[in-house]
Amino acid sequence: MGVFRGTGVLTQKFPWIGKILNNEQNVANGNALTGEGLQTLPSFFVIGPPRTGSTWLHEILAPHAVLPSPTKETRFFDLRFHLGFDWYRAHYPAAKDGLPVGEVAPTYFASSAAREHIARSLPNAKVVCVFRNPVERVLSLYRLKRAYGLIPWNFEQAFFRDPELMESSRYATNLKAWHHALGSDQVMATIYDDLRDRPQAYLDSIVDFIGVPRFSLPESQTYVNSSEALTVPRNYYRTRGASMMAEWCKEQRLDAVVSAVKKTSLMRLFLGGGAPFAEMSKDIVQKLYGIFRPEVEELSQMLNRDLSSWNSHAAEAAVR
Repeated sequence: MGVFRGTGVLTQKFPWIGKILNNEQNVANGNALTGEGLQTLPSFFVIGPPRTGSTWLHEILAPHAVLPSPTKETRFFDLRFHLGFDWYRAHYPAAKDGLPVGEVAPTYFASSAAREHIARSLPNAKVVCVFRNPVERVLSLYRLKRAYGLIPWNFEQAFFRDPELMESSRYATNLKAWHHALGSDQVMATIYDDLRDRPQAYLDSIVDFIGVPRFSLPESQTYVNSSEALTVPRNYYRTRGASMMAEWCKEQRLDAVVSAVKKTSLMRLFLGGGAPFAEMSKDIVQKLYGIFRPEVEELSQMLNRDLSSWNSHAAEAAVR
């Protein structure tokens, strides 16, 4: 009962949480980690970076591959490797005959720990990267982290205090690191613009690479998540506390509790309802473009693709 201690008050107030915990305990005591229930490890990863359509890709691929459930991101290879592979395997549902196992994990892209752990543990794994206009992406990532109480600062402060914002924008640098770790033939570099403009053709190229049979994309699934609806938290400390509790639950393999809470009205207490995000000034946008220019130009050369649309004018339009 180790990971389920201290939940008595919670289950008394919310009996439905108790039912979920009982189910999780049955899995922990059953054969999910041994024998016939033992899951194979991933043969592919979609590693982002963040805010490049990873949630959409997870939803699209879920019926056609074995992915972690109910949590999309386990954070195993970058933050929780010390918990061991039994902990990791417990996130995967029962095997589906003939379907590859994978994970959509956008935080792995800029993580040297994730690269090292995957290269050492799963040297034959295939990796898919998705690159997006860096100014548009970093602003979207900032809004997401601010909305969920992960950071308290305005954008200018966050850019210099939160290493992820800059490190995940080092497109060419990190792509070369993944090439070195796994080999360039096991790393696929794709462009978010293709996902947005030609989703079916984009999806076909992805599934061909990771070994999933092609399938038709429903018209209802052509929408990619946006950060435009997010707001500054009404109460930063309450929202941050909820996010920290969610991460603790995930580490204790209580992902089902987090997933269930997200579907209830409780989310209104923690997310949304605050002031809308202010538009970025032209000066900040121009400075960002100058900072990202060397990485974009090198990526353009590596991919032999014209990325001139990711210029200051496009970036300025993206934040209006």
